[in-house]
Parts: sequence; C-alpha cells; structure tokens
Amino acid sequence: MTMQNARGRRRATGPASEPRIPETLAAERPRDAQREVRRRRSPFRQVTDFAAASGVGQKVGVALAATGLLLTVSLPGTGPVMASAEQGSAAALSSSARPQVSAQASAKVDFSRTSVSTQGDPDSKLKQLLSAQSAGSITRAASAGTLGPPLAVMIKSSPFGYRVSPITGGVGEFHRGQDFAAQCGTQVFAAASGTVTFSGWHPFGGGNRVVIDHGNGLETTYNHLSSSSVRVGQKVNRGDVVALSGTTGASTGCHLHFEVMVDGEVVDPLGWL
Repeated sequence: MTMQNARGRRRATGPASEPRIPETLAAERPRDAQREVRRRRSPFRQVTDFAAASGVGQKVGVALAATGLLLTVSLPGTGPVMASAEQGSAAALSSSARPQVSAQASAKVDFSRTSVSTQGDPDSKLKQLLSAQSAGSITRAASAGTLGPPLAVMIKSSPFGYRVSPITGGVGEFHRGQDFAAQCGTQVFAAASGTVTFSGWHPFGGGNRVVIDHGNGLETTYNHLSSSSVRVGQKVNRGDVVALSGTTGASTGCHLHFEVMVDGEVVDPLGWL
C-alpha cells in the first residue's frame, strides 16, 4: 500500500520488503568480508600470525613504528631458510679449515743432530777425533779445520818447512811453524780448548811463548809474544785471548809464529787450520 506525499511522491505505508541482491554480488560479499578483515588486522596480529606460521625458535626483535611498541617474536632456529644458511656457513668454515688441519698434521720438522752439535760446540769434531785415536794417526783430511784461527785476521807470511833463514841468510833452515803477519799488541786466541802447560820465555828463539795441551798428544804453541795473559795449569776455551803478538826472541819484526805439535813433533799447522 502506498501514499502520495505533499510533493506528489509515493511512499510506502506498509512493511518494507527486503531488497533483492543479485546472485553475483551475494557471492562476492564473503570474499569482500575476508579482505576487510585482513585489511583491518593490526600489525601486532600480522606479526603474531607470521610467528605462529613459522614456529618457535630464535628471537627476533620487531619494532612496531605505528604503535611505538617493541615486540619480541620467537622464530624457528632450525627453519628451512635459517638451517640452510647455518649449514652453508658451517660447511664453508669446515672446508676452509680442513686444509690447514691437514697441513699441520703432515708438517714435519727435521734437522741434522750432528750439524747442530758441531755448531753449538766448535770443539766437537776435534774431541771426536782425539777420543777415537791419537793425534799421530789422524790424517790431514780428517784434521783440516779442527783448530780455530789464532788471529782475527790470518795473513800468511813464512810457511812451515825448509826455508832461507831471515836472520842468518843460510839455506836449509827448518821452520817449525807457520808465521802470520800481525802488528805488535794484536790479540792471540787459543786454537782449541785445553790446558796451559807453558807460559814464559823460550830459550831457543821463541821469545815469550805459550803452550796449550789439547789432549791425546795434540799441542799448539804461540811464539814471539809481547806478553801473555795465562798461567800454567789454567784451563782455556777455544777463542780465549791468551796473549798479545810481538817480536821477542829470534824475530825480525812483529808477527805470530804458530806451531802444532803431534806427540811432541811439529807438523804443518795449515793441515789443522
């Protein structure tokens, strides 16, 4: 039933009937409602849903700028993404460390004990020779280099053996040692470890003289010295200063007359130096 209002329009006087909605719009309404609900979900709700879908595990701080709240959400420490990343890092670390471990395990340090012993103890070769046999049975090849230099600078002058006498000019004089040129006052060193058996004046042309016994028949003598700094019975080591060079005794100038004696007999010093 309808009535006409003042303006001539009709209006309903009875109960209003429910408008009919097309079927296509009715089908879309639930879908729109879902979108609206999704759109109205708060950031807090969205993060909570994401955390629930991911599981529980490693903590991640999420700052909600819209609300000013700080939300701590637990994410899976062994989730697919994190697990693959961690496994990849572990594999990379393992592969990079493996060659180092292998190199360390296969590394080997080796050295010659003989050379170390000889370098640490310069008398080692001489001691071995003298302990194995007497000085008289040692060959020149074996004795070479077993004695140290008696001077810092070795300048050979008159050699061992027969020569023309620098004093008398006579031919056929036997020179009992090796002469080395040296200014007077030059330090003279012990050629090897031993015991001083003589320190004083030599009446047969040696002037001031020092004799050192190295054991098993091996001795060295130092002649024409300006002075000596050792006494009889004193133990000396290779390289110790035992005297100063000079020109005392049967000498024509400052030098060192160096002798090597084996079982009391002089031999060529160059066979031992």
